[in-house]
Amino acid sequence: MSSTHGTLPLKPVIRVEPPGPRAREIIERDRRVLMQSFSRWYPLVVEKAVDYVVYDVDGNAYIDLNSGLAVLNVGSTNPYVVEAAKKQLEMFTHYSLTDFYYEVAVKLAEKLVEIAPFSGPGRVFFGNSGAEAVEASIKIARYATRRQYLVAFLGAFHGRTMGAVSLTASKPVQRRGFSPLLPSVVHVPYPYPYRCPFGNLEPKECGDAVIGYIEEWVFGKMLDPSETAAFIVEPIQGEGGYIVPPDNFLPRLARLAEKHGIVLVADEVQTGFCRTGRTFAVQHWGVEPDIIALAKAIAGGLPLGAVVGKENVMTIEPGGHASTFGGNPVSAAAALAAIRFMEERRLCDRAAKLGEKVMKRLREAMESEEAPMIGDVRGKGLMIGVELVRSRETKEPARKEVAELLNRMFKKGYLVISAGVSTVRLAPPLTIPEEALMNAVEALIEEIKRLGKH
Repeated sequence: MSSTHGTLPLKPVIRVEPPGPRAREIIERDRRVLMQSFSRWYPLVVEKAVDYVVYDVDGNAYIDLNSGLAVLNVGSTNPYVVEAAKKQLEMFTHYSLTDFYYEVAVKLAEKLVEIAPFSGPGRVFFGNSGAEAVEASIKIARYATRRQYLVAFLGAFHGRTMGAVSLTASKPVQRRGFSPLLPSVVHVPYPYPYRCPFGNLEPKECGDAVIGYIEEWVFGKMLDPSETAAFIVEPIQGEGGYIVPPDNFLPRLARLAEKHGIVLVADEVQTGFCRTGRTFAVQHWGVEPDIIALAKAIAGGLPLGAVVGKENVMTIEPGGHASTFGGNPVSAAAALAAIRFMEERRLCDRAAKLGEKVMKRLREAMESEEAPMIGDVRGKGLMIGVELVRSRETKEPARKEVAELLNRMFKKGYLVISAGVSTVRLAPPLTIPEEALMNAVEALIEEIKRLGKH
């Protein structure tokens, strides 16, 4: 697939060893004025980005393998998105959708209902981020059911605002120091085939064990399902380690939700918009959630979040929930352009095809002992996890090695990040040329081999 911006490099171009002098100066200024409540992967200071290439302030060109945290599915500064945003900026930049009306938000809502992974009529609520979409989903589910309890999963990441972080169970640092959190939240294991929480089980058995645990131990001994408002689940866990559940898990969870009148909320903030080879990840398993939380890639890099839900659950009365900037007209116009680009360029099919090729090569490296530190390769489309271990027998996580690997890849000009305990995650723009992507994969394998020799 040729870039929408013309000819771009297929490999990194490193002119100054990063971080260069300009980058170091900006990083020092950052430390003085920004609250350091977030941790950066490595000292990358971005000046501009074009499609799948990121340029730093010292003139280096990097190949993007994380899409700005799975946001830039259509590539950076996508011409469709830029043109739509410019056009809207010249018309009006804001006029609170929660208090008035404008058509571009209606058009986007109509489009989202059209492509939503459920049948029948739907409604949309707009916010500004994934955390806002999750917060809205909590309120919508509780309001629709008049129930209070929420069931979430260990390893999940749903955001860092107080309601969203109450569902999050990915890393202790994300919750430490903020209690008491939202009450009436119960966490249960997630079926992690490579590290099944119930022992060394086959994937299907692991999925069955999780559902059995909910039915027997949670609903049987602690929580009456008649008081449960929602299951909130990532169809593929993101921050938890790019974990693809067994094929039986989500269909069984959906049936359990239907049996007890529980709202099924799919958090597709990271998995949505062709990332996994389908428009939404739940479509891999034929599951129809009641509510789907969206953000990240929805607007091609502009801030926007959305909840798309079945009409019968989207019932909060006027004044019950709102967001001043939710559905901002510039972001809405950008989102319409991004979705149109995804459809016209068949990015879902492209992600599926490239993802298969990448995973095939990584599994070859694992199985041939070319890269013995690779313990597991998993994913859907271009949402791929490569779990590194110190020993395949013990599955001891290679925590320090992954941190070293990310830094080495950065120095070589590849922007890779991790997830879970020791999983390298690959989530490049879906527009990345095949040659550039496979060059990156070979560089990754080479660095993993080098790590294994130390």
